[in-house]
Amino acid sequence: MPTLDDVRVKELKEIARRVRIHVVKSTHAAGSGHPGGSLSATDILTALYFEVMNHNPEEPGWKDRDRLVLSKGHSAPALYGVLAEAGYFPVEELMTLRKLGSKLQGHPDMRKTPGVDISTGSLGQGLSISCGMAMAAKLDRRACRVFTICGDGEMQSGQIWEAAMFASHQKLDNLIVFVDRNNLQIDGSTEDVVSIEPLVSKWKAFGWNVKDIDGHDMEDIVNSVKELEESHGSPSVLIAHTTKGKGVPFMEGSLAFHGKAADDEQLKIALESLGGDL
Repeated sequence: MPTLDDVRVKELKEIARRVRIHVVKSTHAAGSGHPGGSLSATDILTALYFEVMNHNPEEPGWKDRDRLVLSKGHSAPALYGVLAEAGYFPVEELMTLRKLGSKLQGHPDMRKTPGVDISTGSLGQGLSISCGMAMAAKLDRRACRVFTICGDGEMQSGQIWEAAMFASHQKLDNLIVFVDRNNLQIDGSTEDVVSIEPLVSKWKAFGWNVKDIDGHDMEDIVNSVKELEESHGSPSVLIAHTTKGKGVPFMEGSLAFHGKAADDEQLKIALESLGGDL
């Protein structure tokens, strides 16, 4: 099994740290947004864009690029932070989040934001879109892959399981899904709202390759993608166990910051935790 060397792991962690700073600062500047779920998905997005995916910031519309579908579109601040770090647009633009006329709206908009492959936000729909992209790549005989990040609360949507059936039936082995398993959704714990377990067994029953991973471990994320890519003939899903608000102690595991930005004093504390400046 290939592994990342210590230097590369350190580099990826440093990028993720900067992205977390972007998330906290941009949502604070906007006075709104979803920092909790953005922070839980940061390591996954960082590993994908900086180690796994084939893409080109100088040619965002490159036909053979891998696609990223952020089905949990409210976590756009993390995606924007990663895209900025990758060079799709200047880092300074992150502070225009949710402003009128900005490229960076509250949910990803493929018409405005370089590097965004599809507009998302209506939960449950992203996986269906991903199936269409993966199917199109198969029909066009292109080697590009489709990576999708779903929230665990989305597993309560019937459309997710319709798409899961379709992907398995069509043998979409160029489709890899991450479930951001941070255990919290807007109304509380996923298990209190509508229990979604046993997730591994459910996905396996739908004909998918399934793996439990640590969604904050760069090596586990990267190696698991490579491992599942060797399983031909079926789509793959990684159940990524994460912490809502990861990296900011007072946000970690807190439902309060699902959809609330830090205030001025909280921003100072968050940046101290992340080693950032105001």
